[in-house]
Order: sequence, then structure tokens, then C-alpha cells
Amino acid sequence: MKVHAAPLLATAVAHLLTAGAVHAHQPPEPVEALATEFLHAQASGLPGDISIEVGQLDRANQLPPCASLQPFLPPGTRAWGQISVGVRCDSPVVWTVYLPARVSAVTDYLVAARPIRPGQIIGPEDLRLERGDLAAQPPGALTDMARAIGHHARFAVGAGNTLRAEMLRLPPAVQQGQTVKVIGSGAGFRVSNEGRALNRAGEGESVRVRLPNGQVVTGVARAEGVVEVRF
Repeated sequence: MKVHAAPLLATAVAHLLTAGAVHAHQPPEPVEALATEFLHAQASGLPGDISIEVGQLDRANQLPPCASLQPFLPPGTRAWGQISVGVRCDSPVVWTVYLPARVSAVTDYLVAARPIRPGQIIGPEDLRLERGDLAAQPPGALTDMARAIGHHARFAVGAGNTLRAEMLRLPPAVQQGQTVKVIGSGAGFRVSNEGRALNRAGEGESVRVRLPNGQVVTGVARAEGVVEVRF
């Protein structure tokens, strides 16, 4: 009997290629490393000692290998505290995964050393420093004694509570009608523009800004006439 070797060989090669394609999957290490590097860049301006933990991609994932990976943060998310970071594959097959992550900023922050009365002028004896993860504290937590001493308390603060900007009558960071620098950030982008503040706001408070195109956005007032806007 005559055996045709060529067709048999072709079939065997095709079987091997198909089997390889079926079992090929995305190696987790590049995805995890890219997400970690991306979060380090996003958190570069945070105070204190920054540490970043990124969860693992399933080692048994069925994702096709990717030639072009792009990290991003979901809309409205900042590199701060417990978050999810996305990694998108653009080629050759489009897919997206989300990894759990935690961004910590360990530094000194202010707490009330004793009860503080409404209207009381804050003195050094009213405060103490504690060290911990700033991302685990309420928004607006103060880290500098000079930011609090000499200012009036807006309401009562219990001993041991973290001192926040909204608890004090601070001088305005932004005046109504002032030209401000607007810094907008979102999923994988950061832009800046100028605008005019529509209301007065202390640092950490909400402020509305009219942009040159007439659009009105709401952000958070920061020092030196900066307004942060999250998209």
C-alpha cells in the first residue's frame, strides 16, 4: 500500500499549531509589571513614603497573548487608596482586565490632641502628629502644623480625630473672579487649562470654574490658584 507522507505531515503540523494556539495565554507578569509602573507614575506627586501593591492576574487565564498593552484608571478614579487598575490589549485581540491595587502614602498627619470647641483658635497644644497611611484618612487631612495653628475651628472636633481642612476657617485658596489653573485628569490622561473661578473656596472645598469655551466645571480648590477636576 502506498502511503502519502506529505498530507500526513501537513495534518500533523496543523494539529500542533492548533494545539499551541488553543493553549497559548497571556503571561501575567508583563500585565502586573505594567500596572505597577503606571501607578507609580500616577502617584509620583503624593506626599510621604509611597507603596503600591497590585493583585495578580489569574495564572490560568484564557486571554490571548497581547502585543500592545495599555494601562489606565477607570473614570473618576485616582491613584489613592484601594482601587482597580485596568490594562487593555489593543493588538492582536482586544481585551481588558482589571487588577485590584492599593496605593499607600505613609506620612505624618494632624490629629486633635484634646477636644476643640467651635470658634476656638487652634494652638500647638491642641494638635499632635500621627504617622500612618494618608490614603486611609478622610479627604482633606492636614499634614502641616502651620496650616492649622492660628485658625478658628468651624465646629467641635473630638480628641484623636484627624484634622481636616474643612474643620477650620482657612483663608480662601481661590477668590471669586480669580484666574485659576485647572488640572483635569481621567482614565489615562491629564490636561491643564485656565479658567475663571465663579465662587470663593478654601483649600479642599468645591469651586466652580468657567473655561474659555464657556463650559462650567466643578473641582477642588488647591493652593496657589490650582483647581483639580476629575473626569
